[in-house]
Amino acid sequence: MEYTPETLYRAYRSMKLIREFEERIRAEYQQGKLPGFIHVYRGQEAIAVGVCMHLSDEDYIASTHRGHGHCIAKGCDIEDMLLELACKQDGICKGKGGSMHIADMKKGMLGANAIVGGGPPIAAGAALTAKTLRNGKVSVAFIGDGASDQGTVAESLNLATVLQLPMIFLYENNHYAEFTKSPKPDGRIAARAGAYGMPAVTIDGSDFFTVYETLAEAVERGRTGGGPTAVEAIATRYYGHFEGDPQQYRDAAEIAAARANADPIEKFLQDHRCKDLDPAQIAAIDAEIQSILDAAVERALAADDPTPDQLYADVYLSYRGETA
Repeated sequence: MEYTPETLYRAYRSMKLIREFEERIRAEYQQGKLPGFIHVYRGQEAIAVGVCMHLSDEDYIASTHRGHGHCIAKGCDIEDMLLELACKQDGICKGKGGSMHIADMKKGMLGANAIVGGGPPIAAGAALTAKTLRNGKVSVAFIGDGASDQGTVAESLNLATVLQLPMIFLYENNHYAEFTKSPKPDGRIAARAGAYGMPAVTIDGSDFFTVYETLAEAVERGRTGGGPTAVEAIATRYYGHFEGDPQQYRDAAEIAAARANADPIEKFLQDHRCKDLDPAQIAAIDAEIQSILDAAVERALAADDPTPDQLYADVYLSYRGETA
């Protein structure tokens, strides 16, 4: 596959934006400026970007509790995301979702989800819509390795195969389900998904180029009526389950080795396909990202909280379109 400079710069910018966004919200959270829980995506940036660069706003994704990277890769607005993380009234979900429940229908982002395995049935419904309308759109469910044992995932795999839905099951295997290390060997999740009757592969999720090329085929298969695909992307969970997790269940040497050998951005820049990228352009991208984050954080922390009268707004919707 040929890569233009524009494609490579775009990939770098998206991965670096995710990285710096996560590091910035960690810092703000540690100072007590952001409420709730924060689950950081660092170490998995190449997966979200390698997938979503093939998607348009009309394609769908369903995310997980570790969903900031998916949102950014899909094109959600950084300021609106930070407003939501700060639970302010101008956030994407009007301050009611917070970190784990961001959704943006304008971008085809069907929601981060704190329910383990909650995303695949939603993504399957979106894929069924696309097939029914014959509009050539695809749906991607991001799934953690811990969710791979959920019945909701099994049911979605079965439905997608039986109906030949334009859907991709993207398993992000970072080897930890919250605080429990996965006993499954790499490839076991993909093998089980493949047993339902769909193409299934295991790839290095820290390698942008591998993810990008694998998903090019999977997305094309979905768009052209070839049915679903399962991809198990192996990655490293750089931090703990949540921000502040002391990770006493992980060996310090394991953490150090993982951090040293599996940085997707470092791998990307060291790849021979990036040898002609201009360092000055990379530096300019980095500076732009910091400027964007500075402005977004300043606005988010100064913004207004939701007012009490908004408590019951957007909670119920009748089939006549009336809200209560």
